[in-house]
Amino acid sequence: MTHRVERVMIDRTQIQEMVDRLAAEINRDYEGQEIVVVGILKGSFIFMADLVRKLTVQTTIDFMSVSSYYGGTKTSGIVKIVKDLDVNINGKNVLIVEDIVDSGLTLLNLKDLLRTKDPASLRVCVAFDKPDRRKTEISADYVGMSIPDEFIVGYGLDYSGRYRNLPDVCILDPDGGKK
Repeated sequence: MTHRVERVMIDRTQIQEMVDRLAAEINRDYEGQEIVVVGILKGSFIFMADLVRKLTVQTTIDFMSVSSYYGGTKTSGIVKIVKDLDVNINGKNVLIVEDIVDSGLTLLNLKDLLRTKDPASLRVCVAFDKPDRRKTEISADYVGMSIPDEFIVGYGLDYSGRYRNLPDVCILDPDGGKK
């Protein structure tokens, strides 16, 4: 099945305003401190790059790659570490950067896992939040935008590895334009 972009949900100007606001909040909250920013691959890489360039606090950057789908289309919620941290986060302020939170299961398990590494603090920054899809009591400390339950692509978000490079966040036409 071929999908096509149906429409732009969030344009690049709105995205940049969101990044500016989040960076200002993070800079304020961590003023005079150091943080380790942990991007969750692959979806967060564009958002994280934009965000860290706006941070004025001392920042170390690392990445993790996790999987919770195991070949299906629905999350299992169980985190499989594909790429672990290279940086020791013991005693450090850690900021997880995610592209999107929907069910919350993966994020809950990821936070539990990182807490075992004894960070001084552990917070989460997400570009997009789908609260209507939540299956657990978890929330991000920094939320770019709450969005409705639509399948979105662009700005790092993908469908089968495609569309990450779109500069806007778009909704895919589930019928592939065959209406």
